Amino acid sequence: MKTPLAHPIAPAVLAELRTADDAGRPAAPFTDPEGGAPLRCCLRRSESGERIALVSYAPLRRWAAETGADPGAYDEQGPVFVHADVCPGPSGDALPFTDSHRTLRRYSADGRILGGRLVTDPDAFRPALADAFDDPEVALVHVRAVEYGCFLYEVRRS
Repeated sequence: MKTPLAHPIAPAVLAELRTADDAGRPAAPFTDPEGGAPLRCCLRRSESGERIALVSYAPLRRWAAETGADPGAYDEQGPVFVHADVCPGPSGDALPFTDSHRTLRRYSADGRILGGRLVTDPDAFRPALADAFDDPEVALVHVRAVEYGCFLYEVRRS
């Protein structure tokens, strides 16, 4: 596998989520008083005073709509932080949010879960992704927070 690329939520999807999220609720922007929220639009942590929103997002459902897959019961939605307004997106290609324990959840091309792996060491992140994609059945990997299970970003087969 080439260098894994973290995919933020796509700009067109962000525009939709800023109007109504995947649960059908309107976005409720607020000013982040402390900073530190993991932003899925630009794959960095928020800064104090930035306008952000917490929205419900269904990453596998959105991916399945692009690919024609049917994730069935694996379709789920959960909370993600995004900028309340359009942002420039990620500023580089580094894998973000590797400074804490993460789960790498593997999915097949038809949207079925193939397993997961807990990664506790930042230096083990790239090898764990390479290992996931060594399995030819793996089409994408969701990187998720351990403490809440929240979706952080996806890595697709290159």
